[in-house]
Parts: sequence; C-alpha cells; structure tokens
Amino acid sequence: MKQEYYSKGGECLMTQQSFFKLLCNGNVIPAPRNYEDFKYALEHSASPSVSLLFGDINILPELLEQARAYKKRALVHLDLLGGVGKDKAGIVFLARMGVAAVITTKPQLGKIARESGMLVIHRLFLMDSEAIKTGVNLLKSYKPDALELLPASVPSSVVAELADMTGLPILGGGLMHTREDIEQAIRSGLSAVSASKRELW
Repeated sequence: MKQEYYSKGGECLMTQQSFFKLLCNGNVIPAPRNYEDFKYALEHSASPSVSLLFGDINILPELLEQARAYKKRALVHLDLLGGVGKDKAGIVFLARMGVAAVITTKPQLGKIARESGMLVIHRLFLMDSEAIKTGVNLLKSYKPDALELLPASVPSSVVAELADMTGLPILGGGLMHTREDIEQAIRSGLSAVSASKRELW
C-alpha cells in the first residue's frame, strides 16, 4: 500500500500509519451495537476510537461526552443514527455538536462530512466483482479518509486491488467471530478491522 494519500488538490493529508493510530491500538476497532457494550468498550478497550453502530440524536451528546471523558474518538455511523436528516443541514449540525469522524455508505453524505472537517470512513459492501466497480465509481465524487470493506473476510487479491485503485487505507468489518478471523483478515492485507464482539476488543 502507499504510505501517503492525497486530497483531490494533491495535498498530502497524513500517512496511513498515523491515520490508523487515530483509530486503533493494534488491529481492532470496537463497534458496539448497544449502550452496555459501548460502556464496556470505553472502560476495557485500549483502542482510541469506538464505532457507534447504534443511537439517535437524543443520546448522541451523552455518548460523545462519555467518549471524550475516556479520551476516545467516537466514529458515528451516519446511516444508523436516528433523528438526523441525511442532508447537509444534518451533517453540519453533527459537526457543530463535536462529531469528529463518521462512517457512511453514501458518497453524498461523506462529501459533506469531509467539507465540514470530519474524518470520513466509506463503507463498501462487496458481494461480487461488480460491487467493486460500482464502489470505486462512487468514490470518484469525493475522497474519504479510509475505505471499510464488508465483510472483512474478503480475499487478499480484492484488498490489494482496491488499495491500488483508490490509494486509500483499507479497513474491514463484519463476520469477525474469533481472533483467528481477525488474524486472517490482517494477513489478507487489511490494516484494521471493526468488531462487535466484546471478546475481540
């Protein structure tokens, strides 16, 4: 993989190594699906960030405050967050609330989030080779900070192809049940994976 990646204007943003230090301590990013697991991730995980796969606009301020208290970055999944309009006004509102990083499958939301100063991880579901082409075409409209592939058990050839085509840091998520699953995903070329099981944090 390339060790630097660039905005459309050609300005170097950060090395992939420094980017992943913002996200995880090791290879796993906790991805809690409920409040109890979120609290567990804050108290027991060494990861500097937590992916929020639950919540709505009413509880988000509290989640952000708790994350900051533990010196952790909350990665807010825009597609799963309830109560916020999936438009420019909604994204700007989140930025003003203090959301520093988001995950999304929608390029239009990712582009607005980038323009609002947030880190953006674009999620790409890979069902077949056509999904790869479609995903890469979607990314032509904006440059996220990283790409997250689902499931994380994709072949190493696919990881290498997407890394080469996009020049982006590559994460993985989904279908991670054991430590062996994570180790295999890393051997396939992923730099880190998100996982929802506490035992993997």
